[in-house]
This record gives sequence, structure tokens and C-alpha cells, in this order.
Amino acid sequence: MGVLDGRVACITGGTRGIGLAIAKAFLDEGAKVVINGRDAAKAQRSIDELKAGDRVHFIAGDVKKKEDCIKVVDGTVAHFGRIDIMVPNAGGGSDYAPVVDMTDESMQDAMTWNFWHTFWTMQASLKHMIPQQYGRILAMSSVEGKVGKPAISSYVASKHAINGLCKSASKEVGTLGITVNALCPGAIETDVMMAQGPGAAEAMGLTYEGLLNLFAQESAVKRLNECEDVALVAVLLASEAGAGITGSMISIDGGTSPY
Repeated sequence: MGVLDGRVACITGGTRGIGLAIAKAFLDEGAKVVINGRDAAKAQRSIDELKAGDRVHFIAGDVKKKEDCIKVVDGTVAHFGRIDIMVPNAGGGSDYAPVVDMTDESMQDAMTWNFWHTFWTMQASLKHMIPQQYGRILAMSSVEGKVGKPAISSYVASKHAINGLCKSASKEVGTLGITVNALCPGAIETDVMMAQGPGAAEAMGLTYEGLLNLFAQESAVKRLNECEDVALVAVLLASEAGAGITGSMISIDGGTSPY
């Protein structure tokens, strides 16, 4: 038996990177899982890779749109009958620049992609979790939700906002069998990092390789993290063993954050 037998999870951005690793870990522990993304072809490749049959289901949607966030959550309930675990994992940023040069559009994009999408899926999930008196919300923050770097303030600010949202929400539902935590991974070279990293590096006056080396050298382990590191912690928080952990910002960053 797996520690998540009978549980139903929904993971945004679940067709690749950290989201896909969490989906695999949840499935290995017996859960049923909905993965979300925008690309149906990519999702099908991920489903084929997961080899979980009808225990995995794909719902398309753009998390930058409130209606799609609600559709993904309600679609999970419609397909599997309930939602026990919500992982708002999708996120990123664009057009990075120092604060003095940053556009409103860049800041808004990061806030919508990271913070607002987390808020919308959290709110929609709680409407199901509160009546059933059970739930696990695992928001995807970052080491940058605890510290900060120059030229990526839009991303940093949005992740700090996620942490505050989780802190407050955990106080609201703590007596209802629902936990709300934020995962704070260090740098992982996912395809999102490969797509967005060069722009962030340029804004910081670095090469992409220099950016990755900076992340590695800031850590205690002197290397980047792995998607599977995050997935293992997600399983803990999603299981009964994690029932006493809520309102926490869990670092999975190889010892980078000072707290």
C-alpha cells in the first residue's frame, strides 16, 4: 500500500519538470492525479511516461486565466469525485530587469503566473476541501521566496507573496483537517529554467552558465537541486505523516536559504 492510496491530487504545470516529478511520486504512492498544462501533445507524452493507466488524467488550461484555474480544480472533482491535494506548481516570469527599468507588464506577468494562479487554485480547492474536512495544499514558492537576487524582483516578489498567502490560509483552515504549506526549492535546471534563465542571467550581467554556477555556489552542497528532491518532500506533506506541518515554508535548496 502507498501512503496516498485513495487520495486525488491536482498539479498545475504537471506535464514537465518539478510538476511531473511530483505526479510520478504521488502515483507511485497510490494517488490518482490530474496534471494540467497548455500542450495536449506534451501531456500525452508525459502520461505515456507515467504508465499509470486511468489513475492519471490531463486537463488543459492556461493558469494565467482565473476561469482556467477554476476549471482545472472543478474538473478534477468531476473526473475523480474529489480533490484531496492541490499543487499550484506552474510559474515563471518574463522580461527581467532591474527595478528602475522593469515594466509594469513584467511585474504583472510574474504576479499572475505565480501568485494569482496560486490564489485562484487554492480558493477553488478550499471550496471542496472545507466541506470534506480534509485537504493538502502545496504551493510552489522558491528559495527566492526567502531571499532575493538583483534584476528578478518580479519573480522574487511573487514568491514572497505566495508565502504570505500560505501563512494566512493555514490559520483559517488549521482546525478543519487542511494543511497549507509552501515548497521552496533551490535552482533546478528544468526546461523552464533553460527557457527563462538566459534572460534572467543577462539582466544580472551574467552568462547562463554563470547564473547556474552562482546558484550552485550559494548552496551548502555546491550543486543544483533535482526535481525528485522536491517530489519526496511533496509526498511527505501530502501524506498523513505531514498532518502536523502547516503554514511552513519548506526549504529544498541544498542549504542556500539562511532560514
